[in-house]
Amino acid sequence: MSGCGCNDTASALSANTDRARRRVLWIVLVINVVLFVGEFGVGWWADSSALQADSLDSLGDASVYVLSLMVIGGTLRQRTKAVFLKGGIQALFGLGVLMEVARSAWLGAEPRASYMAVAAAVALVGNLTCFVLLTRFRSDDMNMRSVWLCSRNDLVNNVGVIIAAVLVAWSQSPWPDLLVGTLVAMLFLRTAWTVLAQGWVDWNRVEIPVATACAATRVPAKREIP
Repeated sequence: MSGCGCNDTASALSANTDRARRRVLWIVLVINVVLFVGEFGVGWWADSSALQADSLDSLGDASVYVLSLMVIGGTLRQRTKAVFLKGGIQALFGLGVLMEVARSAWLGAEPRASYMAVAAAVALVGNLTCFVLLTRFRSDDMNMRSVWLCSRNDLVNNVGVIIAAVLVAWSQSPWPDLLVGTLVAMLFLRTAWTVLAQGWVDWNRVEIPVATACAATRVPAKREIP
């Protein structure tokens, strides 16, 4: 009796999905590297903690996308290890941003609102593109969901920086910039917690091979009665 064909069908579908994931991840990786370089440079020039925090978010996302590319098609355990590493990266960036905000508050800062607004608006367009591209894969597994969560956070961060720029220009005070920088850091930490918690759930799951599932669903042949 021939096999049920589950292995071949599942392998073909998995290969097609993996190719689509890789293509999208490479696109969003390039976008985030460009955004990091641009935002960090402008943020440094504009003396903006919020914009520098947003740029570090793009760098963190780029590292997350690299990890995701490395484990596409891997085992559940391999993908979960990558998820743990992603959560750790998010937590480290969150703590780093908090330290930068504290430094700026202690030493004083004079953020330039116009540079902040323009850079954040450009980043918003880039991150919106990433968000749309990643949305179709957000329910595949925690590996892809984690990169989608990062992309979603980017949109919130960009809008926050634009609002901070408006408030800085209106109040002539650096505190809106520092406040948004703090909120971005808290969003980093919240995402890290979410990713690590789900990663722990996946770590304790049992991965069932396709062949086993196929055999379990195979209909037994009818026994002839003499």
